[in-house]
Amino acid sequence: MADFDPQEMVLRFRARAEAVRKRGIPPVEGPDRTRFIEASKVDFQDFAMLGDATATLVDGMLRLEIDLRPQP
Repeated sequence: MADFDPQEMVLRFRARAEAVRKRGIPPVEGPDRTRFIEASKVDFQDFAMLGDATATLVDGMLRLEIDLRPQP
């Protein structure tokens, strides 16, 4: 655990969110295309939320704090 940097993990999730946002749609049609698009939306949401987290590591406990309150 000594080499684990929680902030680096958060940055990797930010990069993953950006990669999902930029990736193209493979040549699939019909219901498979719809499923791919829906899965991409969920992937982006999950990665973006973790990429916005404040991460702390204290006494071996990783804490991710994500503010989900509506912005004014």
